[in-house]
Amino acid sequence: MTRTMATIGTKWKPIIIYTIGKKKVRFGIIHAKMGIISKKVLTEQLKELEEDGIVMREAFNEVPPRVEYSLTQKGLELLPILNMLTRWNQKHNPAPSNQKPR
Repeated sequence: MTRTMATIGTKWKPIIIYTIGKKKVRFGIIHAKMGIISKKVLTEQLKELEEDGIVMREAFNEVPPRVEYSLTQKGLELLPILNMLTRWNQKHNPAPSNQKPR
């Protein structure tokens, strides 16, 4: 468990993985969907996920430069686990009808 949490246990990494999902996503889209994360922290977290073999970064030689992120097979295997955690939370911590889910 300790090694697992060291790999994906930060505040942002599971949310980044969930946000990318099964598609290729540009940095700006990830940042916009996540909302409150700073660009600096998002960049650092994506770099760590890439180093751990969970995220793949693809840079295109274009003007302006374009970069897309996607999950590797290793990263895709995390999606069902994150979905199970989300369902567990919804079951045990239902959001009041007047509040947004956490």
